[in-house]
Order: sequence, then structure tokens, then C-alpha cells
Amino acid sequence: MTDTRSREGSVTVVGRLRAAHGTGITRPLSWRLAQLEAMGRLLDENGAELEEALRADMGRPGIESFIAEISFVRAELSHTRRHLARWLRPRRVPVPAVALPGTARTVLEPLGVVLVMAPWNYPLLLCLSPMLGALAAGNCVVLKPSELAPNTSAALARLIPRYLDERAVAVVEGGSSVAAELLEQRFDSIFYTGSGRVGRLVLEAAARHLTPVTLELGGKSPAYVDDTVDLRAVARRLAWSKYINAGQTCVAPDYVLATPAVADRLVERLAEAVRDLYGPDPASSADYGRIINDQHFDRLVGLLGEESPAAVGGESDRGSRYIAPTVLADVARDSAVMREEIFGPILPVVRVTGLEDAIEFVAARDKPLALYVYTEDTAARRQWLRRTSSGGIVFDASIVHLAVPGLPFGGVGASGTGSYHGERSVTVFSHRKAVLVKPLRPETLALLMPPFTPRRTALIRRLLRR
Repeated sequence: MTDTRSREGSVTVVGRLRAAHGTGITRPLSWRLAQLEAMGRLLDENGAELEEALRADMGRPGIESFIAEISFVRAELSHTRRHLARWLRPRRVPVPAVALPGTARTVLEPLGVVLVMAPWNYPLLLCLSPMLGALAAGNCVVLKPSELAPNTSAALARLIPRYLDERAVAVVEGGSSVAAELLEQRFDSIFYTGSGRVGRLVLEAAARHLTPVTLELGGKSPAYVDDTVDLRAVARRLAWSKYINAGQTCVAPDYVLATPAVADRLVERLAEAVRDLYGPDPASSADYGRIINDQHFDRLVGLLGEESPAAVGGESDRGSRYIAPTVLADVARDSAVMREEIFGPILPVVRVTGLEDAIEFVAARDKPLALYVYTEDTAARRQWLRRTSSGGIVFDASIVHLAVPGLPFGGVGASGTGSYHGERSVTVFSHRKAVLVKPLRPETLALLMPPFTPRRTALIRRLLRR
């Protein structure tokens, strides 16, 4: 579906999927596993086409798309298929004396019809990863890819109906007007990945139907580097995690905090790391991506224009939407690049007096989606864990926590609400229903019923105080 309309409007799509869910077709474990297996075949049989679509949208090398998107979804599929039956088992819970004889358990039931709204920066991964969780949980899914990644969106719209059950899955393409129309419908869950600004609009729309919402947003994810670590190794990890996808990654290190002595040496090592990764001229490197569109390019160049000359990089070309891997040294704490999420290949280095100053700097700002701490000081690690709040914290690495299925991924505060990956990808799209079985015989509840004689009252007080 496009902004100019096509075969099926959003009202019809949601109604059709709701009717399908009502028949119970999505509930059997066999159906859920079949959808996951089909998603795996979609990736296996169309990997080259999907990599080309991602290259056309993002200017990204195919191997980077394979690493950051396709292989990630494949791993998540494998993990989910292996553990899904166990995750779905009812869970027994203890029964207090007042409910004996009886048994209690919780069971996971699918929520119903789920809307997944994906962003443009990882347009395959952030469509398929939440969708696989929704299908594994037994839901029907309306998938809204980003119109800013049109080639990937078109590929998904064409391929998904060929592999997945069309009765339960629909792809809706289009821009902001289509998204607005979808948000007018009643869903049983909405999963949105993107900016905080749009996230607020999603929340407002969902509130009209009391629809639960999972928001995967972003923010400024800090990195802290001290003098206990190998700066050459740290610089390579920071440069790789920052400049993958030309910096357009929600969990990329947004800025670095370091003391002046560490900062000076780190900037030198970052320059070396950029040369090692992308050569002396990153613009000619086949391994370096481009900015998604002119609007985003102009915003990033505007941020650069407000800073002193870059210590590393700083070059740009609007025709190809190229911005060099850039490091800004000795950035002021109130500068423009420190007031908004950068979401591009610009890495500011902010000088702090030490650990205490760095922790206070992070704690005084919005809670980040990720926090990266490069230190071998065990006491310093404890301080970061205890005194800061973030969606996740990683020591001596960046962004790789996303590849651990057992770790929930999500934000806190302004960086998001709710989490997914692994088992959380199933439970976030499920309702854990309470089930109690209390036989009619023997009638043990009579003790709790009137008339409340003095003897019965005394017995009740003794029983319920245990």
C-alpha cells in the first residue's frame, strides 16, 4: 500500500487479520515454528537480493548488511526455534493454604494483532526481528517498513507473502499518511523503533485504544575510556562500532568521555583505526557506507559547521552523501553535537576530570540506550553499574550486546520502554494469563464465608496470618 492507495486499506487489513486470529490458526506450536522456518528460507534463498536492496538504500557493502542484519536475524530465528516450546510451557506457581486443595499456573497467550513499525537505518533487521517474536508468540502481524528505505521495503512486500501465511501477516508500505492511518486502527500491541519525537505520537495514538506499546528509541549513548586499557585496541572497537552503517546506528557510541591525557592519546589512536578500517581515503573505500538522504546529510554537516576543525576526517560530499569518519577533539559540553543524538559518523570527545566527573555527566542527562565503559578497574565498573541507569551497559566493547539472544534489548526513560530479543521477544507480545483450578470438593472456602462467629473469626485470623 502506498500514499496514493492500493488494493487493501488499513481498516481492511486489520479487520482481515483480526478475523484470522479469531479462528485460532496462529495458536498451534507447529504453525509458529513453520513461520520461523519460512523466515529462515526467505533469508537463505534471497540473501543476495536483500543485500543489494540494502546497498541501494544505505550505500552499504553487502558483507556489512550480512553481518549487521541478515546473520543477526538468522541467529535469532535459530535461537527461538530451539527454545520456543520450553518458553511456552505453563509455569506452576505455589498455592497458599487459603486456596488448597488447588493448583495454579500461568500460561502465555498471544495478544492478537500486532503492528510493527520499523525505521530506515537497519530496515531489514528491525522489520524481521520484532516480527519473528510476534509470530513465535502466536500473533498476526501488520508490518510497516520505512519508506525511507524503499528498495528494502519493496523487497519485503514482495517476498513476505511468498513465504509467510498471508492469512496472518500483511506488509503495508507507504509514508507518514499511511502510518497515521494505521495508528488510527485498534491493535493489540504496537512495536515502534525510531525517534523519540515520533515515539510520542505513537504513544498518543495508542492511548486512544489503551494499546500496549513497546518503544525502541535512541539517544546519546556514551563511552567512557580511562587509562587502564590498551588505547589502540579500544580505538579500533570504538571506530568499528561508531562508523558501521556510517554511524546511523541507535546504539553507536555517540560521544566519548576521557581525561585530557587519555583523550589526546585516544584521538591519535582513533585516527590510526580509521586508516586501518577504511584506508587513507574512506570515500573510495568499498567498506564504508553513506548517509540515508539529503535532509539527514545537511543536518550532520550543520553540526560539523558549528565545531572547530575536526581532528580526524570532517570532509563531506553532498552529491554522494558522503561524510568522512570524523573525530572532534575537546568538544564543549554544551555544544550543538552534545545537545542531540548525532546518528552519523561524527564522534565528539569530551574531556572530564576523572571517573566522578564522567559518572555525574552521564547521570545528569537522559538515560541512554547503551553505555560503554572501557576500563579494567573493577571498582570503576562497580561505580558505573550502581550509579548510572541505561538500557544496557557493556564493558570493553560496543554494540555487540545486541548479538546475545539471552540479553533483553531495550531502553529506559527517554531511550525507550519495553525490551525484546530471545525469550523477551515472545513475552513482550504475549499475555501471561493466571490460571487457578480449585475443586468443589472438599469445600474449604466455607470457612471464609459468613456468618462470622467468634470461633470462625479467630480461625480466619490465624489462617491468614501464616
